[in-house]
Amino acid sequence: MNIRAYSKILLTYIVLVLMQIMIFNNINIGSLGITPLFYVLFVLAVPYEVPAWLQLLFAFLTGWSVDVFCDTPGLHSAATVFMAYMRTKVLEYISPRDGYENGTHPYLMEMGWNWFLSYSISLVLVHHILYFMLDVFGFENFFRTFLKIILTSLCTELFIIFSQYIAYRK
Repeated sequence: MNIRAYSKILLTYIVLVLMQIMIFNNINIGSLGITPLFYVLFVLAVPYEVPAWLQLLFAFLTGWSVDVFCDTPGLHSAATVFMAYMRTKVLEYISPRDGYENGTHPYLMEMGWNWFLSYSISLVLVHHILYFMLDVFGFENFFRTFLKIILTSLCTELFIIFSQYIAYRK
């Protein structure tokens, strides 16, 4: 990877964190207070060629940035780092027979619907389950927390798919 690719990653990081802080944190849907966690798209969009340790560092910085502005000490960081860790496992599990080609990205338009949905839904669920379980830190109101995980994941996934059509067109 060259410096241009890393500058694109940095720009994506800045845009997604600012969008989360300025736009998505101000969205509350329903009585459960569903807020899309759109910044997780950054972890999903990191190119395949980025080393795993750098993916974890990017994930920590992203989660930490959101934590600072949302006053959630460590919740976003922990969930995002775990998501980045699981990303390598998910990519191995759903990899094409010939592996991933250099220069391709984990985008809907490049990889197709089936691949992208299994990739993004599994990682968004991993992130949201850990985030909300750490937030509640117990099993009281289990069904309310479970419903919040499902609805927030669905809302986040819809925004991620919508963004794929806007930002990552061929």
